[in-house]
Amino acid sequence: MKITDMFSNKTKTILSFEVFPPKKNSPIDSVYSKLEEICGLKPDFISVTYGAGGSGERSRTCEIASKIKNDFGVESVAHLTCVNSTKADIDARLVEFKEHGIENIFALRGDYIDGAEPQKNFIYASDLCAYIRTKGDFDLSGACYPEVHSEAADEVEDVLNLKKKVEAGAEHLISQLFFDNSLFYRFIERTKIAGINVPIEAGIMPVTNKNQIEQMVSMCGASLPAKFSKIMQKYGSKPEALRDAGIAYAVEQIVDLIANGVDGIHLYTMNNPYVARKITEAVSRLL
Repeated sequence: MKITDMFSNKTKTILSFEVFPPKKNSPIDSVYSKLEEICGLKPDFISVTYGAGGSGERSRTCEIASKIKNDFGVESVAHLTCVNSTKADIDARLVEFKEHGIENIFALRGDYIDGAEPQKNFIYASDLCAYIRTKGDFDLSGACYPEVHSEAADEVEDVLNLKKKVEAGAEHLISQLFFDNSLFYRFIERTKIAGINVPIEAGIMPVTNKNQIEQMVSMCGASLPAKFSKIMQKYGSKPEALRDAGIAYAVEQIVDLIANGVDGIHLYTMNNPYVARKITEAVSRLL
């Protein structure tokens, strides 16, 4: 089922998850037991991230997305990045997706690889969206940034670039993680002013350990509200307490978002069935 159709026909708030393939030196079936538990929570769909390494690692995205859809019975979305890819690379991935019955793609620019020469065919995610549109009947999702993309000059440039992505074919957006809902609401206002009218899911990451949050904030630049920082200071040296506090904080965010009519919640599970289950159980009656 296409993600666009899910939103067109939805009678509740969409709940989706993100998972990632195992590291390239780990067997792929090392994640299957976790995936089975996560799929058992019956989210509306699950997205699978795209490895930055060689073609073998990237093929794991397709294999896992296929497993989720065809074996576990949950719709899947395969991530696809383009900045280090040729048209032939993208064509090969699209053929692979079609062969496995995957019709939903999360189109991303991706991160530059040190020492690798970026390809000139795809500078932005909007270029990838436009290209995929010529290659078949795929349903396209795109990323958005409540706190502004790190390479955008300001909020105006950021939302105008996002509009280009939507005009190029992105029919559904998933936000970068954030910890302050007011930032997300202001972002939604900007998209409406810009005439962006596709469904936008709020990306929520439950923080379960201190190293995780430090790494993620460093990578994506998400700001930390005072309330969240106090939780880190209070429970940073107590792993189980921090895990439970992180789950509670994420649930509080989600409850507020649902109450304010968010299109969907996209939970970054970090392949952790326990965390995904606790949050799903806490909000299931609100959806």
